[in-house]
Amino acid sequence: MFYSKPMSISSPSFKFHSFSCQTPKPIVKKSYSMDFQFIQTLSFIAFTLILVFKYKARTRRLPPGPWKLPIIGNLHQLGDSSHKSIQRLSQQYGPMMFLQLGAIPTLVISSADAAMAIFKGPGGGHDLAFSGRPTNLYVAKKLSYEYNSITFAPYGELWREMRKIAITELLSSKRVQSFRTIREEEVAAMVNHIDIASSSSAPVNLKKLSLLLSNDVVCRVTFGKKYGGGGDDGTNRFDRVLHDIQHLVGEFVVSDYFPWMWWVNKLNGMETRVEKNFKELDKLYDEVIADHVAPTRTKANHEDIVDVLLRLQKDARQLITLDNQQIKGVLSDMFIAGTDTTASALVWTFTELIRNPPSMEKVKYEVRKVGNGRDKIEESDIPKLNYLHSVIKETLRLHPPAPLLVPRETIKDCVVGDYEIPAKTRVIINAKSIGTDPKYWENPHDFQPDRFMKSSVDFKGQHLEFFPFGVGRRGCPGTSFAIMLLQLVVANCLYRFDWKLPEGMSVEDVDMEEELGITVFKKTPLCLVPIRVV
Repeated sequence: MFYSKPMSISSPSFKFHSFSCQTPKPIVKKSYSMDFQFIQTLSFIAFTLILVFKYKARTRRLPPGPWKLPIIGNLHQLGDSSHKSIQRLSQQYGPMMFLQLGAIPTLVISSADAAMAIFKGPGGGHDLAFSGRPTNLYVAKKLSYEYNSITFAPYGELWREMRKIAITELLSSKRVQSFRTIREEEVAAMVNHIDIASSSSAPVNLKKLSLLLSNDVVCRVTFGKKYGGGGDDGTNRFDRVLHDIQHLVGEFVVSDYFPWMWWVNKLNGMETRVEKNFKELDKLYDEVIADHVAPTRTKANHEDIVDVLLRLQKDARQLITLDNQQIKGVLSDMFIAGTDTTASALVWTFTELIRNPPSMEKVKYEVRKVGNGRDKIEESDIPKLNYLHSVIKETLRLHPPAPLLVPRETIKDCVVGDYEIPAKTRVIINAKSIGTDPKYWENPHDFQPDRFMKSSVDFKGQHLEFFPFGVGRRGCPGTSFAIMLLQLVVANCLYRFDWKLPEGMSVEDVDMEEELGITVFKKTPLCLVPIRVV
């Protein structure tokens, strides 16, 4: 290198007039040396910070969890049935378990005690810290109109106001009661369909019937009418779109775990499928809103959900002004969360009853005693049906519609028991595992409705050994709406008909395998033969 050492003549000086010229100093060498020292210093600082952060990560008291692979973490340990895989891992690593799912740090809660530590811990628990939602769920983001829904909106002012609207306006006790006629008419239509099948001893597909019932009720409650354009099998456009959405929401999406790999959704067809269903759903919502704002529309006796949302959109007293995107987000909440939940619970209720004849006989006796020969069970009869309530609670304990609920995300660092939970940690609550916690449930995997007959435990989120519809701020605001319809349809189906398995099938042949999806249905459709008795 130039100027690596002095020349042999030691720094001669030359004088010329009044200027003095000396051998040039090695400026370039000094510049290079300074740069090198600066880089060395930065590297040392960076290396030190990395060591500090790694040390903190190691010393952070995270919950235990299985050994993870590079890049994918623990993703390889989740099978097709995520809640079963998670339950199996929790039995080995504990009820509060830490997983690395791709790039997503994840906390899993699998026992009532762990849930209590979070939601009822010292100082009122950590419900607020655990009230966030992940913001990198590809399908949910699209279908919720960029998280403009009650279910998927991040915690903040918008979500608080939308939830307040849901509780006080859309799904209040008074509003739910105002939909009584709709529920009774649609349940009667379903019973009539079953009656026709019973005349020829033909089996009925209870999943198909329950989805039609749920969708028709939600359509009338939300839109004021059923939207047709259906097929020969009685399905309408909403049925077909929601069937596809049910599968999309439950599928594995690469970018949900590796956010920078969003481009994979273009290559594997996921983006095309989501866009197709979103555009169909959006078109239907546009039709609905246009119908409601048309000046020629006849005013209904009762407001439907769209009426309420459009009224609130014009209300200057509201803290937020709802735009059409937010209205559509709420409509998606009603359909995606409101239809599958009731339908799944109905199918599992009859599955458990057909497998447990003593419970079937006991609930039929109660329902028919209350009905006392009348044509049908009415909503005013429901409070008298204590054993029916127990049957439904026991079904929801064993088969919560969404076993892992909707994932949460911590919005700040917090300490739960002996563990430090960082902000931005995804939180999975295994409601099914909690509902079968042997510490709180005797013979937890057996269907025993009698366990609830002398118990005050309910499913409204106050008892943390049993919360199939969520808990705390993020609990489902539509629980009473779903349960009222479920109770009414089960009561009338048991009142009007005896039920048996198709010829050649025994109880042992009833398959209990679950179907993939965020809402868990029975994989093999439940087909039963109705026998009219009333």
